Amino acid sequence: MRELLEKICLEMGIALDGRQLDALVRYKELLLEWNEKMNLTAITDEREIAVKHFADCLSVLCIRDIGGKSVIDVGTGAGFPGLVLKIAVPDISLTLLDSLNKRITFLKAVCEELGLDDVRCLHMRAEEGGREPDLREKFDICASRAVARLNVLAEYTLPFVKCGGELIALKGPSADEEISMAERAAAVLGGRIMTPESVHLPESELEHKIIVIKKCRNTPGKYPRNPGKIKASPL
Repeated sequence: MRELLEKICLEMGIALDGRQLDALVRYKELLLEWNEKMNLTAITDEREIAVKHFADCLSVLCIRDIGGKSVIDVGTGAGFPGLVLKIAVPDISLTLLDSLNKRITFLKAVCEELGLDDVRCLHMRAEEGGREPDLREKFDICASRAVARLNVLAEYTLPFVKCGGELIALKGPSADEEISMAERAAAVLGGRIMTPESVHLPESELEHKIIVIKKCRNTPGKYPRNPGKIKASPL
């Protein structure tokens, strides 16, 4: 696993030292241990974890320097991409937000085991967090992975991003349709969709898309709406 991660990072042009590689290996071990007690991931093969989880998350670093930034991962699940980015770039200030408390328990255990500091793990729904004064428009970057279609994701996440910051959405290869459907949502919420970036995941034939929405102005106070309205009438 460690050798594979080393190879992946080399191919992606990402420099991780031995301690960081060891931390990813230990993260993988904890993920599989806890996965026996709760549903954290359907991917349990070590090679697939390295490629489909870790390399996918690290792909953010192929398009952005996030060093020293405040980052929130909304709907983080098992910590993807937030925890992987924290291991790779230790000086980010990270907030992990998820609606399921047992996942938060797992994330806290991983942070303690790996000695990660400046990480907040919050048990909260995205639409609640987006209205909290100490979270709303406080972050340089919101990173989110496969949470919802982009027009819906934007309403849940852009309220967290400060003006001049960015939403970075990790998507699969068929993201173009989502982009066209999300143009209006991005504009309404104060954002502008940038040209998507294609990223090849090493040791695979997978080509993923990274979509960045630049926050140009404050999100109107009525957003995010409650989940029922978002689902019934997406922007």
